Amino acid sequence: MSDKQAILDALRKVQDPDLRRDIVSLGFVKEVKLCGPAAAVTIELTTPACPVKDLMQEQARQAILSLPGIEEAHVTMTAQVRSSMGSRGAALLPDVKNVIPVASGKGGVGKSTVSANLALALARSGASVGLLDADVYGPSIPTLMGISGRPDMAPGNRILPFRQYGVGVISMGFFLPKDKAVIWRGPMLDKMIGQFLGGVQWGALDYLVIDLPPGTGDVQLSLCQKISLTGAVVVSTPQDVALNVAQKAIIMFNQLNCPVLGMVENMSYYVCGCCGAREAIFGDGGAQRVSEQLELPMLGDIPLSTDIRVQSDRGRPIVLEAPESLAARSFVSVAENLAAQISIRNMSGELNQEIQIAF
Repeated sequence: MSDKQAILDALRKVQDPDLRRDIVSLGFVKEVKLCGPAAAVTIELTTPACPVKDLMQEQARQAILSLPGIEEAHVTMTAQVRSSMGSRGAALLPDVKNVIPVASGKGGVGKSTVSANLALALARSGASVGLLDADVYGPSIPTLMGISGRPDMAPGNRILPFRQYGVGVISMGFFLPKDKAVIWRGPMLDKMIGQFLGGVQWGALDYLVIDLPPGTGDVQLSLCQKISLTGAVVVSTPQDVALNVAQKAIIMFNQLNCPVLGMVENMSYYVCGCCGAREAIFGDGGAQRVSEQLELPMLGDIPLSTDIRVQSDRGRPIVLEAPESLAARSFVSVAENLAAQISIRNMSGELNQEIQIAF
């Protein structure tokens, strides 16, 4: 008959494909129970949005069933998102584990649509998520998320974010009349960023997604100076003019010591609703080539879709409204790849600390 140690030894055959270590040495196996011929284990991953969660669950089950005397194997998958927050900005966001700005070099590439759908995809996986609209001059998150009105205030004069579709949301758009424009210089933008970080009662979050304005201006600089960022996502469309400007955003983050977690190619291709033919309207594979040249992860591509536009205008993002559609599945895939990159970065830091302590 097998015992608990035999089960742990068997589970060493299951490896995390990103961290390239077995789940036992990584500390993912949290509980092992054995009752006669039945075994039950609990495996805790670093994100509920793990793209290989089902694969690892089945590998663990088969590894346990390969042991003599084991006839039943029950594998429960849980998740505990690791934190990347350093000392810088800890007072502003004490309960937020990861801050992910979503950026673009130029406007019109669908950055806000990507931000909203990524936040929703992460939330639907089981993570606690916030969405901060830092695009002061053109705040579109209220429209995309179907929210209007002014947020309530919490004790201590802190702003309560709206809760919409399971995501906490704040935007400058909630504080401005529709017929008014923001005409601010750098100091005002800096103050606004500080208020939206430390003056909002975000609560405990696994991920705070920040929709940045296009370009490389004051908002980006203030954000990088105020808090420790997990890493940025850069959105582009396939054509050269967008990709050339997207590379400037990547250079900016590198200069500000903010890692770039990967690129997303939006409006990547169009699929005909009648015949199913796929057409690269704005070019083919541009972001993939740039990501390879700069040695950055390619998080995925999003199709050009009428449904994305229609549902965005209705305030019901495609991930929520049509979760089985090609567009929604593309967003979910990008969110899973993003979560994997965050986990790799955070776990690598933990493992490096273990090595340093050992020596």
